[in-house]
Amino acid sequence: MTSLRVGGLILLACAFVAGGAAVGLWVLSDARWQAHLDRAERVGALLHAAITTQGTMPPGLVATTLPELEAALADKGQFERLPDAPRPAFVTQLTLLADSGATGRGAPLALAIVSPELRYPLAGLTRRADQPQAETLSILSRQLGTYCSEPVLYARRGEAPWLRIAGPGVWDCASHPADLRGPAAIGAAIALAVLVTLILNTAGQFSDFAQALANRRRVGGADSYDSTGPQELRDIVAAVNASLDLERDMLARRALVLSGVSHDLGTPATRLRLRAALIEDADLRARFDADIDRMTGIIESVLTYTRAELDAEPPRQVSLTSLVEAVVDDYRDLGSPVSLRETAPITVQGGPSLFMSRRGHGAVPEERKVIVTARPVVLTRALTNLVDNALKYGRRATVWLETSSEWVVIRVEDEGGDTSAEEMDALTAPFLRGAGAGAVDGYGMGLTIASTVAALHGGELSFEQGARGLIARLRLRRA
Repeated sequence: MTSLRVGGLILLACAFVAGGAAVGLWVLSDARWQAHLDRAERVGALLHAAITTQGTMPPGLVATTLPELEAALADKGQFERLPDAPRPAFVTQLTLLADSGATGRGAPLALAIVSPELRYPLAGLTRRADQPQAETLSILSRQLGTYCSEPVLYARRGEAPWLRIAGPGVWDCASHPADLRGPAAIGAAIALAVLVTLILNTAGQFSDFAQALANRRRVGGADSYDSTGPQELRDIVAAVNASLDLERDMLARRALVLSGVSHDLGTPATRLRLRAALIEDADLRARFDADIDRMTGIIESVLTYTRAELDAEPPRQVSLTSLVEAVVDDYRDLGSPVSLRETAPITVQGGPSLFMSRRGHGAVPEERKVIVTARPVVLTRALTNLVDNALKYGRRATVWLETSSEWVVIRVEDEGGDTSAEEMDALTAPFLRGAGAGAVDGYGMGLTIASTVAALHGGELSFEQGARGLIARLRLRRA
Protein backbone atom coordinates (compact mmCIF):
# COMPACT_ATOMS: atom_id res chain seq x y z
CA MET A 1 0.00 0.00 0.00
CA THR A 2 1.25 3.51 -0.77
CA SER A 3 1.90 6.17 1.80
CA LEU A 4 -0.85 8.21 3.37
CA ARG A 5 0.27 11.30 1.48
CA VAL A 6 0.09 9.67 -1.95
CA GLY A 7 -3.01 7.64 -1.07
CA GLY A 8 -4.74 10.73 0.32
CA LEU A 9 -4.01 12.72 -2.86
CA ILE A 10 -5.28 9.84 -5.01
CA LEU A 11 -8.45 9.51 -2.95
CA LEU A 12 -8.96 13.27 -3.07
CA ALA A 13 -8.58 13.28 -6.86
CA CYS A 14 -10.94 10.31 -7.21
CA ALA A 15 -13.47 12.05 -4.97
CA PHE A 16 -13.34 15.19 -7.13
CA VAL A 17 -13.69 13.11 -10.32
CA ALA A 18 -16.61 11.11 -8.89
CA GLY A 19 -18.29 14.25 -7.60
CA GLY A 20 -17.75 16.08 -10.89
CA ALA A 21 -19.10 13.13 -12.88
CA ALA A 22 -22.18 12.89 -10.66
CA VAL A 23 -22.86 16.63 -10.93
CA GLY A 24 -22.25 16.54 -14.68
CA LEU A 25 -24.65 13.66 -15.21
CA TRP A 26 -27.23 15.37 -13.02
CA VAL A 27 -26.95 18.66 -14.91
CA LEU A 28 -26.97 16.91 -18.29
CA SER A 29 -30.04 14.89 -17.38
CA ASP A 30 -31.85 17.98 -16.11
CA ALA A 31 -30.93 19.94 -19.26
CA ARG A 32 -32.19 17.14 -21.52
CA TRP A 33 -35.42 16.95 -19.57
CA GLN A 34 -36.00 20.69 -19.81
CA ALA A 35 -35.27 20.55 -23.54
CA HIS A 36 -37.85 17.76 -23.91
CA LEU A 37 -40.49 19.77 -22.07
CA ASP A 38 -39.67 22.92 -24.06
CA ARG A 39 -40.06 20.94 -27.28
CA ALA A 40 -43.43 19.59 -26.10
CA GLU A 41 -44.50 23.15 -25.31
CA ARG A 42 -43.49 24.37 -28.79
CA VAL A 43 -45.33 21.45 -30.34
CA GLY A 44 -48.45 22.57 -28.48
CA ALA A 45 -48.24 26.04 -30.01
CA LEU A 46 -47.72 24.58 -33.48
CA LEU A 47 -50.61 22.17 -32.89
CA HIS A 48 -52.97 25.07 -32.19
CA ALA A 49 -51.88 26.73 -35.41
CA ALA A 50 -52.40 23.48 -37.35
CA ILE A 51 -55.89 22.98 -35.87
CA THR A 52 -56.84 26.61 -36.52
CA THR A 53 -55.64 26.66 -40.13
CA GLN A 54 -56.29 22.94 -40.78
CA GLY A 55 -52.70 22.77 -41.88
CA THR A 56 -49.89 20.25 -41.48
CA MET A 57 -49.32 18.76 -38.04
CA PRO A 58 -45.99 19.49 -36.34
CA PRO A 59 -43.29 16.77 -36.33
CA GLY A 60 -44.00 13.97 -33.87
CA LEU A 61 -47.79 14.27 -34.02
CA VAL A 62 -50.17 12.22 -36.15
CA ALA A 63 -53.75 13.44 -36.71
CA THR A 64 -56.73 11.60 -38.24
CA THR A 65 -60.37 12.67 -38.67
CA LEU A 66 -62.95 10.63 -36.77
CA PRO A 67 -65.63 8.85 -38.81
CA GLU A 68 -69.26 9.86 -38.31
CA LEU A 69 -70.12 7.10 -35.83
CA GLU A 70 -67.07 7.82 -33.72
CA ALA A 71 -67.66 11.57 -34.02
CA ALA A 72 -71.19 11.02 -32.66
CA LEU A 73 -69.72 9.27 -29.60
CA ALA A 74 -67.27 12.13 -29.17
CA ASP A 75 -70.12 14.67 -29.34
CA LYS A 76 -71.75 12.82 -26.45
CA GLY A 77 -68.48 12.86 -24.48
CA GLN A 78 -68.20 9.04 -24.62
CA PHE A 79 -64.55 8.98 -25.59
CA GLU A 80 -63.87 5.79 -23.65
CA ARG A 81 -66.13 3.94 -26.12
CA LEU A 82 -64.12 4.97 -29.15
CA PRO A 83 -62.53 1.90 -30.78
CA ASP A 84 -59.08 3.50 -31.06
CA ALA A 85 -59.05 4.84 -27.49
CA PRO A 86 -56.42 3.41 -25.11
CA ARG A 87 -57.48 0.71 -22.69
CA PRO A 88 -58.13 1.23 -19.85
CA ALA A 89 -59.44 4.68 -20.66
CA PHE A 90 -58.98 7.59 -18.24
CA VAL A 91 -60.68 10.62 -19.80
CA THR A 92 -59.75 14.24 -19.08
CA GLN A 93 -62.01 16.81 -20.80
CA LEU A 94 -61.72 20.56 -21.07
CA THR A 95 -62.92 23.36 -23.31
CA LEU A 96 -60.84 26.39 -24.26
CA LEU A 97 -63.01 29.43 -24.87
CA ALA A 98 -62.47 31.62 -27.88
CA ASP A 99 -59.76 34.19 -27.54
CA SER A 100 -61.07 37.56 -26.33
CA GLY A 101 -61.10 40.19 -29.07
CA ALA A 102 -60.73 37.51 -31.69
CA THR A 103 -61.88 37.97 -35.25
CA GLY A 104 -64.42 35.85 -37.03
CA ARG A 105 -62.00 33.00 -36.87
CA GLY A 106 -62.38 32.79 -33.08
CA ALA A 107 -64.11 29.64 -31.86
CA PRO A 108 -64.00 27.47 -28.73
CA LEU A 109 -61.68 24.47 -28.70
CA ALA A 110 -63.01 21.21 -27.18
CA LEU A 111 -60.33 18.81 -25.99
CA ALA A 112 -60.39 15.30 -24.50
CA ILE A 113 -57.32 13.42 -23.35
CA VAL A 114 -57.64 9.64 -23.10
CA SER A 115 -54.80 7.93 -21.25
CA PRO A 116 -54.31 4.32 -20.10
CA GLU A 117 -52.49 5.52 -16.98
CA LEU A 118 -54.03 8.64 -15.37
CA ARG A 119 -56.29 11.63 -15.48
CA TYR A 120 -54.27 14.79 -16.01
CA PRO A 121 -54.46 17.68 -13.52
CA LEU A 122 -55.86 20.83 -15.08
CA ALA A 123 -55.42 23.31 -12.26
CA GLY A 124 -52.15 24.74 -13.59
CA LEU A 125 -53.21 25.28 -17.19
CA THR A 126 -54.67 28.77 -16.79
CA ARG A 127 -52.18 31.40 -15.69
CA ARG A 128 -54.26 34.53 -16.39
CA ALA A 129 -57.79 35.48 -17.45
CA ASP A 130 -56.98 36.65 -20.99
CA GLN A 131 -54.68 33.70 -21.76
CA PRO A 132 -54.81 32.72 -25.46
CA GLN A 133 -55.77 29.24 -26.60
CA ALA A 134 -52.35 28.69 -28.13
CA GLU A 135 -50.62 29.34 -24.80
CA THR A 136 -53.01 27.09 -22.89
CA LEU A 137 -52.53 24.32 -25.44
CA SER A 138 -48.75 24.75 -25.15
CA ILE A 139 -48.96 24.33 -21.36
CA LEU A 140 -51.19 21.27 -21.82
CA SER A 141 -48.75 19.75 -24.30
CA ARG A 142 -45.92 20.33 -21.84
CA GLN A 143 -47.96 18.56 -19.17
CA LEU A 144 -48.63 15.62 -21.49
CA GLY A 145 -44.91 15.32 -22.08
CA THR A 146 -44.20 15.37 -18.36
CA TYR A 147 -45.91 12.08 -17.52
CA CYS A 148 -44.91 8.67 -18.80
CA SER A 149 -48.06 7.56 -20.60
CA GLU A 150 -49.44 6.97 -24.09
CA PRO A 151 -52.16 9.67 -24.28
CA VAL A 152 -54.42 10.30 -27.26
CA LEU A 153 -55.77 13.83 -27.75
CA TYR A 154 -59.22 14.38 -29.33
CA ALA A 155 -59.75 17.96 -30.48
CA ARG A 156 -62.54 19.91 -32.18
CA ARG A 157 -62.53 23.65 -32.92
CA GLY A 158 -65.96 25.16 -33.31
CA GLU A 159 -68.00 23.10 -35.75
CA ALA A 160 -65.02 21.49 -37.44
CA PRO A 161 -64.67 17.67 -37.45
CA TRP A 162 -63.17 15.81 -34.51
CA LEU A 163 -59.47 15.03 -34.81
CA ARG A 164 -57.67 12.12 -33.20
CA ILE A 165 -54.11 13.28 -32.42
CA ALA A 166 -51.40 10.88 -31.25
CA GLY A 167 -47.93 11.99 -30.19
CA PRO A 168 -45.62 8.96 -30.39
CA GLY A 169 -42.57 11.19 -30.65
CA VAL A 170 -43.61 13.88 -28.18
CA TRP A 171 -45.90 12.63 -25.41
CA ASP A 172 -45.10 8.91 -25.02
CA CYS A 173 -42.57 7.34 -22.67
CA ALA A 174 -40.16 6.55 -25.48
CA SER A 175 -39.74 10.26 -26.20
CA HIS A 176 -38.52 10.96 -22.66
CA PRO A 177 -34.74 11.43 -22.39
CA ALA A 178 -32.78 8.98 -20.26
CA ASP A 179 -32.86 10.07 -16.63
CA LEU A 180 -29.27 9.87 -15.43
CA ARG A 181 -29.90 11.45 -12.04
CA GLY A 182 -30.53 8.10 -10.34
CA PRO A 183 -27.32 6.48 -11.65
CA ALA A 184 -25.44 9.68 -10.80
CA ALA A 185 -26.68 9.59 -7.21
CA ILE A 186 -25.93 5.86 -6.93
CA GLY A 187 -22.45 6.36 -8.38
CA ALA A 188 -21.77 9.22 -5.96
CA ALA A 189 -23.02 7.09 -3.05
CA ILE A 190 -20.79 4.17 -4.11
CA ALA A 191 -17.78 6.45 -4.47
CA LEU A 192 -18.48 7.94 -1.04
CA ALA A 193 -18.89 4.46 0.48
CA VAL A 194 -15.58 3.33 -1.03
CA LEU A 195 -13.85 6.47 0.21
CA VAL A 196 -15.27 6.11 3.72
CA THR A 197 -14.39 2.40 3.77
CA LEU A 198 -10.78 3.07 2.80
CA ILE A 199 -10.49 5.80 5.41
CA LEU A 200 -12.03 3.64 8.15
CA ASN A 201 -9.87 0.66 7.18
CA THR A 202 -6.72 2.78 7.34
CA ALA A 203 -7.75 4.29 10.67
CA GLY A 204 -8.62 0.78 11.90
CA GLN A 205 -5.12 -0.45 11.05
CA PHE A 206 -3.61 2.28 13.23
CA SER A 207 -6.13 1.55 16.00
CA ASP A 208 -5.47 -2.20 15.85
CA PHE A 209 -1.74 -1.64 16.11
CA ALA A 210 -2.21 0.78 19.01
CA GLN A 211 -4.40 -1.79 20.80
CA ALA A 212 -1.89 -4.57 20.15
CA LEU A 213 0.91 -2.37 21.44
CA ALA A 214 -1.10 -1.51 24.55
CA ASN A 215 -1.58 -5.23 25.22
CA ARG A 216 2.07 -6.05 24.57
CA ARG A 217 2.79 -7.02 28.15
CA ARG A 218 -0.25 -9.26 28.39
CA VAL A 219 0.10 -13.02 28.34
CA GLY A 220 0.46 -14.23 24.78
CA GLY A 221 1.40 -10.81 23.43
CA ALA A 222 3.44 -10.68 20.25
CA ASP A 223 7.22 -10.26 20.37
CA SER A 224 7.09 -8.30 17.11
CA TYR A 225 4.43 -6.99 14.75
CA ASP A 226 3.72 -7.39 11.04
CA SER A 227 4.37 -4.42 8.79
CA THR A 228 1.04 -3.99 7.01
CA GLY A 229 -0.92 -0.94 5.97
CA PRO A 230 0.30 2.41 4.62
CA GLN A 231 3.97 3.29 4.49
CA GLU A 232 3.76 5.52 7.56
CA LEU A 233 2.28 2.69 9.63
CA ARG A 234 4.92 0.28 8.37
CA ASP A 235 7.61 2.76 9.38
CA ILE A 236 6.07 3.03 12.86
CA VAL A 237 5.83 -0.76 13.19
CA ALA A 238 9.42 -1.18 12.07
CA ALA A 239 10.59 1.42 14.61
CA VAL A 240 8.59 -0.26 17.39
CA ASN A 241 9.98 -3.68 16.48
CA ALA A 242 13.51 -2.30 16.53
CA SER A 243 12.83 -0.68 19.92
CA LEU A 244 11.44 -3.93 21.32
CA ASP A 245 14.45 -5.87 20.05
CA LEU A 246 16.76 -3.33 21.67
CA GLU A 247 14.80 -3.49 24.93
CA ARG A 248 14.94 -7.30 25.00
CA ASP A 249 18.64 -7.23 24.18
CA MET A 250 19.32 -4.76 27.00
CA LEU A 251 17.31 -6.86 29.47
CA ALA A 252 19.10 -10.01 28.35
CA ARG A 253 22.45 -8.32 28.80
CA ARG A 254 21.39 -7.11 32.25
CA ALA A 255 20.31 -10.61 33.23
CA LEU A 256 23.58 -12.02 31.85
CA VAL A 257 25.62 -9.52 33.84
CA LEU A 258 23.66 -10.21 37.00
CA SER A 259 23.96 -13.96 36.47
CA GLY A 260 27.70 -13.56 36.04
CA VAL A 261 27.94 -11.42 39.14
CA SER A 262 25.90 -13.94 41.12
CA HIS A 263 28.09 -16.77 39.90
CA ASP A 264 31.34 -14.90 40.44
CA LEU A 265 30.32 -13.87 43.95
CA GLY A 266 29.72 -17.48 44.87
CA THR A 267 33.40 -18.29 45.36
CA PRO A 268 34.28 -15.16 47.42
CA ALA A 269 31.12 -15.65 49.47
CA THR A 270 32.11 -19.24 50.20
CA ARG A 271 35.62 -18.16 51.23
CA LEU A 272 34.12 -15.47 53.44
CA ARG A 273 31.91 -18.05 55.13
CA LEU A 274 34.90 -20.31 55.72
CA ARG A 275 36.94 -17.47 57.16
CA ALA A 276 33.99 -16.29 59.23
CA ALA A 277 33.81 -19.77 60.72
CA LEU A 278 37.31 -19.20 62.17
CA ILE A 279 36.10 -16.20 64.15
CA GLU A 280 35.85 -17.16 67.78
CA ASP A 281 33.36 -14.44 68.67
CA ALA A 282 29.98 -16.07 67.96
CA ASP A 283 28.14 -12.76 67.76
CA LEU A 284 30.60 -11.31 65.26
CA ARG A 285 30.55 -14.53 63.24
CA ALA A 286 26.75 -14.39 63.03
CA ARG A 287 26.88 -10.82 61.78
CA PHE A 288 29.37 -11.82 59.09
CA ASP A 289 27.09 -14.63 57.94
CA ALA A 290 24.06 -12.34 57.94
CA ASP A 291 25.82 -9.75 55.78
CA ILE A 292 26.93 -12.42 53.32
CA ASP A 293 23.38 -13.80 53.13
CA ARG A 294 21.97 -10.33 52.61
CA MET A 295 24.47 -9.56 49.82
CA THR A 296 23.68 -12.74 47.90
CA GLY A 297 19.95 -12.34 48.57
CA ILE A 298 19.88 -8.86 47.07
CA ILE A 299 21.58 -10.07 43.91
CA GLU A 300 19.21 -13.03 43.59
CA SER A 301 16.19 -10.71 44.06
CA VAL A 302 17.37 -8.37 41.33
CA LEU A 303 18.07 -11.33 39.07
CA THR A 304 14.55 -12.68 39.67
CA TYR A 305 13.06 -9.27 38.88
CA THR A 306 15.07 -9.01 35.65
CA ARG A 307 14.04 -12.49 34.57
CA ALA A 308 10.41 -11.53 35.14
CA GLU A 309 10.91 -8.45 32.96
CA LEU A 310 12.43 -10.63 30.25
CA ASP A 311 9.08 -12.41 29.95
CA ALA A 312 10.96 -15.60 29.06
CA GLU A 313 8.58 -18.20 30.51
CA PRO A 314 6.09 -19.39 27.89
CA PRO A 315 2.42 -18.92 28.88
CA ARG A 316 0.07 -21.87 29.17
CA GLN A 317 -3.35 -22.67 30.54
CA VAL A 318 -3.28 -23.41 34.27
CA SER A 319 -5.83 -23.91 37.00
CA LEU A 320 -5.45 -20.86 39.16
CA THR A 321 -7.54 -22.55 41.84
CA SER A 322 -5.07 -25.43 42.07
CA LEU A 323 -2.09 -23.07 42.01
CA VAL A 324 -3.42 -21.00 44.92
CA GLU A 325 -4.34 -24.14 46.89
CA ALA A 326 -0.85 -25.56 46.35
CA VAL A 327 0.83 -22.38 47.61
CA VAL A 328 -1.40 -22.25 50.68
CA ASP A 329 -0.78 -25.97 51.39
CA ASP A 330 2.98 -25.40 51.24
CA TYR A 331 2.75 -22.73 53.92
CA ARG A 332 0.49 -24.91 56.05
CA ASP A 333 2.99 -27.76 55.83
CA LEU A 334 5.60 -25.40 57.28
CA GLY A 335 3.25 -24.42 60.11
CA SER A 336 2.63 -20.87 58.83
CA PRO A 337 -0.75 -19.28 59.69
CA VAL A 338 -2.04 -19.11 56.10
CA SER A 339 -5.64 -20.02 55.28
CA LEU A 340 -7.66 -20.33 52.10
CA ARG A 341 -11.10 -18.76 52.15
CA GLU A 342 -13.75 -20.57 50.16
CA THR A 343 -14.92 -18.65 47.14
CA ALA A 344 -18.56 -17.63 47.40
CA PRO A 345 -20.71 -19.62 44.96
CA ILE A 346 -21.98 -17.70 41.96
CA THR A 347 -25.78 -17.39 42.06
CA VAL A 348 -27.60 -17.53 38.74
CA GLN A 349 -31.15 -16.25 38.36
CA GLY A 350 -33.35 -18.38 36.13
CA GLY A 351 -36.19 -17.42 33.85
CA PRO A 352 -39.87 -17.22 34.84
CA SER A 353 -41.85 -20.44 34.86
CA LEU A 354 -45.23 -21.08 33.28
CA PHE A 355 -46.52 -22.33 36.63
CA MET A 356 -44.80 -19.89 39.03
CA SER A 357 -44.52 -16.10 39.07
CA ARG A 358 -41.23 -16.21 40.99
CA ARG A 359 -37.89 -16.71 39.28
CA GLY A 360 -35.76 -19.67 40.30
CA HIS A 361 -32.18 -19.42 41.57
CA GLY A 362 -29.23 -21.73 41.13
CA ALA A 363 -25.58 -21.85 42.12
CA VAL A 364 -22.52 -22.83 40.12
CA PRO A 365 -20.84 -25.86 41.79
CA GLU A 366 -18.07 -24.93 44.22
CA GLU A 367 -15.64 -27.42 42.69
CA ARG A 368 -15.36 -25.29 39.56
CA LYS A 369 -11.83 -24.52 38.38
CA VAL A 370 -10.66 -21.06 37.41
CA ILE A 371 -8.65 -21.59 34.20
CA VAL A 372 -6.35 -18.80 33.04
CA THR A 373 -3.53 -18.43 30.54
CA ALA A 374 -0.54 -17.57 32.69
CA ARG A 375 3.13 -18.15 33.46
CA PRO A 376 2.81 -20.40 36.52
CA VAL A 377 6.41 -20.05 37.82
CA VAL A 378 6.48 -16.25 38.04
CA LEU A 379 2.84 -16.17 39.15
CA THR A 380 3.65 -18.53 42.02
CA ARG A 381 6.59 -16.29 42.93
CA ALA A 382 4.34 -13.20 42.98
CA LEU A 383 1.73 -14.90 45.17
CA THR A 384 4.45 -16.16 47.50
CA ASN A 385 5.83 -12.64 47.85
CA LEU A 386 2.40 -11.31 48.76
CA VAL A 387 1.84 -14.05 51.35
CA ASP A 388 5.35 -13.48 52.80
CA ASN A 389 4.64 -9.77 53.00
CA ALA A 390 1.34 -10.42 54.81
CA LEU A 391 3.08 -12.75 57.31
CA LYS A 392 5.91 -10.30 57.93
CA TYR A 393 3.70 -7.32 58.69
CA GLY A 394 0.66 -9.15 60.11
CA ARG A 395 -0.08 -12.12 62.30
CA ARG A 396 -1.57 -14.32 59.55
CA ALA A 397 -2.57 -14.34 55.88
CA THR A 398 -5.88 -15.23 54.24
CA VAL A 399 -6.08 -15.97 50.50
CA TRP A 400 -9.12 -16.20 48.24
CA LEU A 401 -10.19 -15.74 44.62
CA GLU A 402 -12.74 -13.48 42.97
CA THR A 403 -13.68 -14.06 39.34
CA SER A 404 -15.60 -12.41 36.52
CA SER A 405 -15.90 -13.00 32.80
CA GLU A 406 -12.78 -10.93 32.04
CA TRP A 407 -10.78 -10.77 35.27
CA VAL A 408 -9.65 -12.92 38.16
CA VAL A 409 -8.40 -11.36 41.40
CA ILE A 410 -6.18 -13.05 43.96
CA ARG A 411 -6.74 -11.38 47.32
CA VAL A 412 -4.27 -11.72 50.19
CA GLU A 413 -5.34 -10.16 53.52
CA ASP A 414 -3.06 -9.78 56.52
CA GLU A 415 -4.17 -9.23 60.10
CA GLY A 416 -2.97 -6.42 62.26
CA GLY A 417 -0.71 -4.65 59.77
CA ASP A 418 -0.16 -0.95 60.40
CA THR A 419 0.78 0.12 56.87
CA SER A 420 -1.91 1.97 54.90
CA ALA A 421 -2.97 1.16 51.36
CA GLU A 422 -1.46 4.41 50.04
CA GLU A 423 1.92 3.56 51.58
CA MET A 424 1.83 0.06 50.10
CA ASP A 425 1.13 1.43 46.62
CA ALA A 426 4.31 3.48 46.91
CA LEU A 427 6.33 0.46 48.05
CA THR A 428 5.96 -1.31 44.69
CA ALA A 429 9.05 0.61 43.53
CA PRO A 430 12.33 -1.35 43.73
CA PHE A 431 14.29 -1.41 47.05
CA LEU A 432 11.66 0.60 48.96
CA ARG A 433 10.57 -0.74 52.33
CA GLY A 434 8.02 0.35 54.89
CA ALA A 435 8.71 2.36 58.01
CA GLY A 436 8.41 -0.71 60.23
CA ALA A 437 10.62 -2.96 58.08
CA GLY A 438 13.80 -2.57 60.15
CA ALA A 439 13.18 -5.75 62.14
CA VAL A 440 11.88 -7.73 59.17
CA ASP A 441 14.00 -9.60 56.67
CA GLY A 442 13.71 -8.50 53.07
CA TYR A 443 15.28 -6.52 50.26
CA GLY A 444 12.42 -4.31 49.00
CA MET A 445 11.87 -6.32 45.78
CA GLY A 446 8.92 -8.58 46.66
CA LEU A 447 6.14 -6.13 45.79
CA THR A 448 8.08 -4.92 42.74
CA ILE A 449 8.23 -8.46 41.37
CA ALA A 450 4.53 -9.02 42.13
CA SER A 451 3.59 -5.79 40.35
CA THR A 452 5.72 -6.74 37.34
CA VAL A 453 4.10 -10.18 37.15
CA ALA A 454 0.62 -8.60 37.30
CA ALA A 455 1.54 -6.30 34.39
CA LEU A 456 2.81 -9.31 32.42
CA HIS A 457 -0.66 -10.83 32.76
CA GLY A 458 -2.49 -7.67 31.67
CA GLY A 459 -3.45 -6.68 35.22
CA GLU A 460 -2.21 -4.71 38.18
CA LEU A 461 -1.29 -4.90 41.84
CA SER A 462 -3.26 -2.68 44.21
CA PHE A 463 -4.08 -2.45 47.92
CA GLU A 464 -7.15 -1.65 49.94
CA GLN A 465 -8.13 -1.59 53.57
CA GLY A 466 -10.00 -4.69 54.73
CA ALA A 467 -12.01 -5.57 57.81
CA ARG A 468 -9.06 -7.16 59.64
CA GLY A 469 -6.07 -5.67 57.87
CA LEU A 470 -4.61 -4.71 54.54
CA ILE A 471 -5.70 -6.55 51.38
CA ALA A 472 -3.39 -6.99 48.40
CA ARG A 473 -5.30 -7.37 45.10
CA LEU A 474 -3.40 -9.16 42.31
CA ARG A 475 -5.72 -8.68 39.33
CA LEU A 476 -5.08 -10.80 36.21
CA ARG A 477 -6.84 -10.79 32.86
CA ARG A 478 -8.42 -14.08 31.87
CA ALA A 479 -6.66 -14.27 28.49
